[in-house]
Amino acid sequence: MNGPQLSELPDDAEQLEPYVISLRRSALQAAELSAVRTFSDGFLIKFLRARDFDVDLSLKLLLNYQRWRRESPEISGCLSPLSVLGLLGTSYHGVLPQRDHSGSRVLVYRIGQWNPKDWSAFQVFRVSLMTSEIISMETQTQRRGLKAIFDLQGWTLGHALQINPSLARKISSVLSDSFPLKVRGIHLVNEPMFFRPVFAMIRPFLPDKIKQRIHMHGADYHDTLGDFFSPDILPPEYGGEGPGIEEVCQDWTNQLLQKEKLLQQIATHPTADIAITAEDSLTSGEAETERLSEG
Repeated sequence: MNGPQLSELPDDAEQLEPYVISLRRSALQAAELSAVRTFSDGFLIKFLRARDFDVDLSLKLLLNYQRWRRESPEISGCLSPLSVLGLLGTSYHGVLPQRDHSGSRVLVYRIGQWNPKDWSAFQVFRVSLMTSEIISMETQTQRRGLKAIFDLQGWTLGHALQINPSLARKISSVLSDSFPLKVRGIHLVNEPMFFRPVFAMIRPFLPDKIKQRIHMHGADYHDTLGDFFSPDILPPEYGGEGPGIEEVCQDWTNQLLQKEKLLQQIATHPTADIAITAEDSLTSGEAETERLSEG
């Protein structure tokens, strides 16, 4: 079986076992991971799916992930939603309750809701990392990846001054080679002209495949987002027929708060077995769908 076929199998499929064993053996032998003695199956499968079960590439991704966490303790060391509750309360960030037509998760970031006088770029990045850690535990997201919509209305010089070359490199690393999620698309809307210098700072660090998945829609996004997302999943604010963006953001904030303990476990022991139930890994909409299908 090839990588994509293996990815479709459930976590406990016997065909996956040799790959998990091989990646665990390599990880335990890696000098950079000498302090880590436990790698749960679920943790390793995230990296294998992210690299279509190529063990060498999965190991490289795992090493990058651990290195990124070590070098970014100001972001990864604290994954508490309560620590950024004020920012979440502004409806800055949400995850759409429905996936897109390809099964990808769709994340929305409303940059104008972030006041850089109140919240540092590191704290804002922490919100993204918390969401990424949670959705990376979802089997369907491991298979289908994510797409992100960044609404840059309200972008100011204050925002731009928060993004320095070091942070730009950290952002690009997560997008490209340091996190076990496949980024399927990045969509920018309402981007002002003076956002371009910041984007120019990030762009050189991105691999070509990510650059090709970046789409700038400008102020006419109502006409063009529909080319990538069906109206039934998008909020009305973005030309769709789904739940409003305020509701989406509040719902996701509630879900992050419910996972406070889980996120603290991840921050402390990311490679170990995490106490998560099947329903914990679903949004409320997906959980309801699951219950109905079982009934």
